[in-house]
Amino acid sequence: MKPEPRIGVVDSGHSAAQRAQVIAGRRFSLLEDGLAESDLGDDPLGHGSAVIAAIGQRAPTAVFCVAQVFDRRGVTSALQIATAIDWLVAQDVRLINLSLGVRQDRSLLREACAAAVAQGILLCASSPAQGEGVFPANYPQVLRVTGDARCTEQQWSWLNSAQADFAACVHGSYPAQSGASLGCAALSGHIAGFLIEHPEASNDQIVQWLQKNARYHGPERRVGA
Repeated sequence: MKPEPRIGVVDSGHSAAQRAQVIAGRRFSLLEDGLAESDLGDDPLGHGSAVIAAIGQRAPTAVFCVAQVFDRRGVTSALQIATAIDWLVAQDVRLINLSLGVRQDRSLLREACAAAVAQGILLCASSPAQGEGVFPANYPQVLRVTGDARCTEQQWSWLNSAQADFAACVHGSYPAQSGASLGCAALSGHIAGFLIEHPEASNDQIVQWLQKNARYHGPERRVGA
């Protein structure tokens, strides 16, 4: 029997209905003088729940390790994200979905991503479809992912553009959530599904598979643009 891949999710938490899929969870809260760790709380935004739903739709047997980093205002920090990534590495995850981004490059976040990649973990991070890039998507060896309105639920595109490497479906079971965050989660779901069937695949083999099976190549060309 093939082992189910452990998927790390750094986000706002998960829904009550998703609890059975979550095998480990930790909350990382920012304090004036540092960081506090505690048990997972409710998902205050619904964002993490939408991300997990998008991944699970494409990889129904995947199990999740959830790092909660957003407060009720939807705010997080490089320190919280970096600490969450370090914790997920210790949980032996195979893939980490980061449907988030911060504007500033921070050494501790860069180092956390590099350490995860050095352990063979694949990182997928959302990148805006337009405008200035964000971190951790802008770090080397992190897959930059955005949304692509051309893609249906089971499709993705290989953009290979200045904005992103790949893109995927922006629609899911949570209508209030969409865009690059959901596109990133959808691609993570496709990858998780591939890992269920090919648990020994390397990160390079995963990327090659994504490129070979992409429904679209290159960014969408808008008529009249």
